[in-house]
Amino acid sequence: MIPAAFDYARPATLDEALAMLQQNPEAKVLAGGHSLLPLMKLRLASPPLLIDLGRIPGLSDIREDGQAVRIGALTTHAEIERSPIVARHFAALVQAAEAIGDLQVRNRGTIGGSLAHADPAADYPAAVLALEAVIHVRGPQGARSIPADGFFTGLYQTALQPGELITEVEVPIPPRVTGSAYRKMKHPASGFAVVGAAAVVRVGPDGREQRVRLAFTGVGPHAYRAKAVEAALRGKSIDEATVAEAVRQATDGVEVLEDLFADAEYRAHLARVYGKRALLAAVQPS
Repeated sequence: MIPAAFDYARPATLDEALAMLQQNPEAKVLAGGHSLLPLMKLRLASPPLLIDLGRIPGLSDIREDGQAVRIGALTTHAEIERSPIVARHFAALVQAAEAIGDLQVRNRGTIGGSLAHADPAADYPAAVLALEAVIHVRGPQGARSIPADGFFTGLYQTALQPGELITEVEVPIPPRVTGSAYRKMKHPASGFAVVGAAAVVRVGPDGREQRVRLAFTGVGPHAYRAKAVEAALRGKSIDEATVAEAVRQATDGVEVLEDLFADAEYRAHLARVYGKRALLAAVQPS
């Protein structure tokens, strides 16, 4: 289909983009375009103005900065997938990136665009939650930092305020004894996560958990941390039996989604299966 007519702007700086957004509150921002453009072609979105961020410098780099890795909002999935810096510290983030769509999508789609769109079945949200990332944004009131645990607020909803743009994602570098993993059941048609689980586990010399984080995408209206599972594993040995018991609580307090492919009962079952796989993979990396 053909989208409705729209104007197009390509700012050269972040300040210029923010000014355009303030002057045109109904405008939409274009990063990779893999979420927005299909909606426009279906006329589910008809913005009067597209603001293309692609020419703005400094928003597509990956760098170590002290005890964190900073990833620019316009960094593509393919760049994250291939980054030696990301691979050195965050297996879960690499695995989430390589699980997204197909090669064409990974070469154009961006981490900032994905997080801002907040699709309930997107891959990155689970990974940034488990890795306790911080999402940096700028808007009319200046810059602020939003912990990932408070960023996703509802179905396609985030803590972003009108006129704000994501500038970078800061991921703290964990101790070397920490492992992480992302495991996903991919929808056979769309490639989105029917259920995706990201786990981060730090194990002490006695084999007992010192810190665990488990987050899900595809299960509820937005990505979430399974804090009941985390609490159940606190101080425990991370083995198959212990994990299997803990992940029974994977959907506690969550309104589990259902659709023609997976009803709520099946999706909750998948959360337990993929939560267990992610946790065990995090402590036994291949």
